[in-house]
Amino acid sequence: MQFIYQRPDWPNFQFNSERIMPLVGRVRNLQGKLSGKMESLGFVLQNEAQLEVLSLDVTQSSEIEGEHLDSAQVRSSIARKLGMDMAGMVPSDRGVDGIVDMMLDATQNPDRSLTNERLFGWHSAMFPSGRSGMYAIVVGNWRNDSTGPMQVVSGPVGRETIQFQAPTASLIESDIQKFLQWFNSDQPIDPTIKAGIAHLWFVTIHPFEDGNGRITRAITDMVLSHSETSLQRFYSMSSQIRVERKAYYEILERVQKGDLDITAWLEWFLACLERALIGAAEIVMRVLQKHQFWLDHKTTPFNDRQSLMLNKLLEDFFGKLTTSKWAKMTKCSTDTALRDIQDLVKKQVLEKEPGGGRSTSYRLRLPDHS
Repeated sequence: MQFIYQRPDWPNFQFNSERIMPLVGRVRNLQGKLSGKMESLGFVLQNEAQLEVLSLDVTQSSEIEGEHLDSAQVRSSIARKLGMDMAGMVPSDRGVDGIVDMMLDATQNPDRSLTNERLFGWHSAMFPSGRSGMYAIVVGNWRNDSTGPMQVVSGPVGRETIQFQAPTASLIESDIQKFLQWFNSDQPIDPTIKAGIAHLWFVTIHPFEDGNGRITRAITDMVLSHSETSLQRFYSMSSQIRVERKAYYEILERVQKGDLDITAWLEWFLACLERALIGAAEIVMRVLQKHQFWLDHKTTPFNDRQSLMLNKLLEDFFGKLTTSKWAKMTKCSTDTALRDIQDLVKKQVLEKEPGGGRSTSYRLRLPDHS
């Protein structure tokens, strides 16, 4: 089986501009519209939207790799590092802080050159203990393939299928230097195309023992940030890739086993970016909804448990809100949880979900201010 990097013309990528440029035009138009819409919202709401998007970027990029970060820790870490005032901040561990540091460095300093040392710094920040889960890994340096070739496999043990095998460790240094020279130079292509090429190129080299996908997406965000006039992020490419994870891996596998014509990859990448920009409207709506909720209830008294749960419901609550779930999340008794909930129902902040059954559930009352 031959992979793309084994071809004699690697890495001279080719693509069909006639098929790509209409997508580029649509993406750039959406970027401009989103930027204009966010500018009209004012400083406070812009910051809230940026916090929402950066939090999604960090958590969803990790989820693509099967790692689930505590969203409250992520939001708190980002808020602290950006000097934002946020209610209900919690301590964050070193691993979360490291991933946040990487993402903020990529998106807040997009004009700085990408170098070996910068990449090593990102990698070290992601794995502060020198371990990935239970396993010790090479941190802050390229992989050495001491345990065998770097492979992406699927299927049951004994009948695995090799989806991708990365270049040998001996080729990493030369491959990375070619990539960095291209990346740091001005390219006569639209930045959105550059972001797609950089994504495919870096993830194909797969230079680290772990964390390649997350660093690849940070590089992608770095290029996209460089292409815009503002350092604020109002859409999340990683969130959209998370939604389309199966298609993402399928197109990567197909292209990495193909030739140097990457038109199909760029079509998928730009279409995914377009959907991410369209989906940004939902993020803006959530931010406006949360802001309006607290305006509506600025004189309503809430205890600490209620404030915590209301923020959860407005931000990242999954599933149905029940008395037992309230008790578990606020570390109180079920009787106390029931009193908290009944108080909010009386204040017309919560209402019972229709249906019922063995376990009563509740939802926020969100008045329509449109």
